[in-house]
Amino acid sequence: MTRPIWVLNGPNLNRLGKREPQIYGATTLAEVEAMCREAAEGTPVEFRQSNREYEIIDWVHEAIETEAAGIVINPAAFTFTSMAIMDALKMFPGPIIELHISNIHKREPIYHRSYMSPVVTAVIAGLGARGYAFAIRAMRDLAAEAARA
Repeated sequence: MTRPIWVLNGPNLNRLGKREPQIYGATTLAEVEAMCREAAEGTPVEFRQSNREYEIIDWVHEAIETEAAGIVINPAAFTFTSMAIMDALKMFPGPIIELHISNIHKREPIYHRSYMSPVVTAVIAGLGARGYAFAIRAMRDLAAEAARA
């Protein structure tokens, strides 16, 4: 597979390893990126993080324009607030995996309603930072299936 997998990270994920380690663990975003690249086994990975909603939307548009193989997105707090990111994801023609480090369904009720879930291919939640590696491997399979169809 030569088309890249895009990994998009939302607000405050740049603080991984420091922010609420009892919820998010001690793994840093740089370590998450290394895990993703290793799990990709040579498939290109476009790894990005932003605290700005518009930037994530622009990156989804860029993934569409560059015909990315798939998107793995941890929208973080935007999961529960951003119809705009949801609308952008709806335009992406390939597989999308929504990812959360914590199990959002075990948390406070405000975290239970994802705007993204209805428009993505799959959701991974509660596996900690290692969920990213699972997501990359799953995306490689989903993208390969989509390419054969």
